[in-house]
Amino acid sequence: MTDCLRFLLLSLALAAGLAHSAPFENTIAQRTMACTACHGAQGRAGPDGYYPRLAGKPAGYLYNQLLNFRDGRRHYALMTQMVDPLTDAYLMEIATYFSALDLPYPPPATSAATPEVLQRGQTLALRGDTARRLPACVACHGEALTGVAPHIPGLLGLPRDYLNAQLGAWRTGQRRAQAPDCMAHIVAQMGTEDIHAATSWLAAQPLPASAAGRKPAAGLPATKAVLPACGSAPSPLGKPP
Repeated sequence: MTDCLRFLLLSLALAAGLAHSAPFENTIAQRTMACTACHGAQGRAGPDGYYPRLAGKPAGYLYNQLLNFRDGRRHYALMTQMVDPLTDAYLMEIATYFSALDLPYPPPATSAATPEVLQRGQTLALRGDTARRLPACVACHGEALTGVAPHIPGLLGLPRDYLNAQLGAWRTGQRRAQAPDCMAHIVAQMGTEDIHAATSWLAAQPLPASAAGRKPAAGLPATKAVLPACGSAPSPLGKPP
């Protein structure tokens, strides 16, 4: 059974309630209905804040996450079952499809954090904490915090609960990445108050107004910070995603 057919069967099973939808056209958009059933139409994000946005994220990042679920570095049974039978090349095709979608973002939720907490979060995001060897978020995730192609995701446009859950998962070892796992190293230096401050500030920030400004940056910003090495999987297509 081919990758496309496996993914098609799972898509149809998850979309069984959509019996009166348009006829199947064998396009990547319809084959990824298994993804959008949870991650929202066109990968815009699930309504509960638990399933993150896929649209517009760097292809290399999305590909790495699919591998992480398949290979046991991230743990969510439904995701693992969905991607387990798929080849690396087909996972990259899925990642490339969602990465190319350029869709508007909803406005950020109003933060309930105190001004002091938000100020601390802004400091961590934009300047880091050199005394504790914490690099700024912008040092890796781009000056606009919209990610860096091909492997680093944006941090804006994500709900605070989701950001908290992911940083917490790194702290407890429930989420890992390709070695060397730079985020595990960074989060290990963060206290609970640091995580609360950083996620509160990040979740309250709007995306850049222009479509170009919302796209991942082409390269890392210049910085004097000492950054840990980050691992990533090579593209199965023999070229950068």
